[in-house]
Amino acid sequence: MRTINPWINFNGNAEEAFTFYKSVFGGEFKKIIRFKDLANDEFPVAEAEANKLMYIALPIGKQNVLIANDVPEFMGRVNESENRSKISVSAESREEADRIFNGLSAGGDVEGPIGEGPWGTYAGMFRDRYGIEWIVEFDPQL
Repeated sequence: MRTINPWINFNGNAEEAFTFYKSVFGGEFKKIIRFKDLANDEFPVAEAEANKLMYIALPIGKQNVLIANDVPEFMGRVNESENRSKISVSAESREEADRIFNGLSAGGDVEGPIGEGPWGTYAGMFRDRYGIEWIVEFDPQL
């Protein structure tokens, strides 16, 4: 297996969330596809859905890609308060862990402040302002 890349569903604010993630991680979007880009006679797209994202990809690090889409209204809303799987970020240094943790947790809810963990890593856990749960960790043994 080469990589595992997390894919997140949003309720119409995927572009806003990914612009925020890009401000923390840096880089450039690999691909952006809007629902209107796929519209045709067999796949009509409502005007309210046209500019929503069907696919967005942000490369993170050397081999990872964070992916998302907006869920069309006809499919129902994503429950942003549910306990989704967490996205784990393995930083290359304490400084990088602090930068990512502080950047992504801004405006969110910190569940576990970043610091020394009992298992020998430097880690923290939070839910960002979009309801996505993250763990940021630096393991000096790796």
